[in-house]
Amino acid sequence: MELAPVDLDPNTRAFYVRTLAVLNEADAPFLVGGAYAFAKYTGIERHTKDLDVFVLRRDRDLVLQTLAAAGYRTEVSFPHWLAKAFSDDGFIDVIYGAGNGVAEVDDEWFDHASDGEILGVPVKLCPAEEMIWSKGYIQERERFDGADVAHLLRSCGESLDWTRLIGRFGDHWRVLFAHLVTFGFIYPAERDRIPGWVIRRFLAKLGDELENSSMQEGVCFGTLLSREQYLADTGRWGYHDARLRPLGRMSPEEVAHWTAAIADPTG
Repeated sequence: MELAPVDLDPNTRAFYVRTLAVLNEADAPFLVGGAYAFAKYTGIERHTKDLDVFVLRRDRDLVLQTLAAAGYRTEVSFPHWLAKAFSDDGFIDVIYGAGNGVAEVDDEWFDHASDGEILGVPVKLCPAEEMIWSKGYIQERERFDGADVAHLLRSCGESLDWTRLIGRFGDHWRVLFAHLVTFGFIYPAERDRIPGWVIRRFLAKLGDELENSSMQEGVCFGTLLSREQYLADTGRWGYHDARLRPLGRMSPEEVAHWTAAIADPTG
């Protein structure tokens, strides 16, 4: 299946083809995610304003140097997860983590990548499990990726590596479980796309918590779902921000930078 969004401007198309060719010639491996990978897994095509390229954190600078040498303007927009490369015809996101500090790109993304073709260029695509992992946390007021998760589950549920997916969420298993419960509401006749043992495992975990409560007091994990909607919790009400070390992976400076960008519609 060749992946190409409808209504793609010819200049943008040429920009994407050139960018992928430049990256394919580089020494650093990369994956394509976003709308292109989503289209392969679900069949749902949509126009997007950019191309999402996923790389290992250690390869970020090599990728940016490669693009700069090809004439692109580059910047590290948010050091903890995102860089960008621009030309007059478009831009790409160079992603190596997540805004909340959770879904960092590692070797496992590449070990389980799938083959695809974008605009005639062979590429590797982000695995469906990692797409669910990263999208599962995006629950902003202005952007909620729950429908994307539901569509990925509907299309790939029977072929997912569920053990690996559950491991990705780890202690945040409630986030995944919430999506699975909602999936059963959205598609009542297709609940069997989620293996029964997965639901039973999460129900057992809930039961264990009821019997053996081990609550983390004074912590708000809502900031992992929205960078804006839980600011009152970590500010006015004094909850610890779960993005911050040692619970999370972010520093106070990274959180402040990411929070300041709320006011910027391009951030």
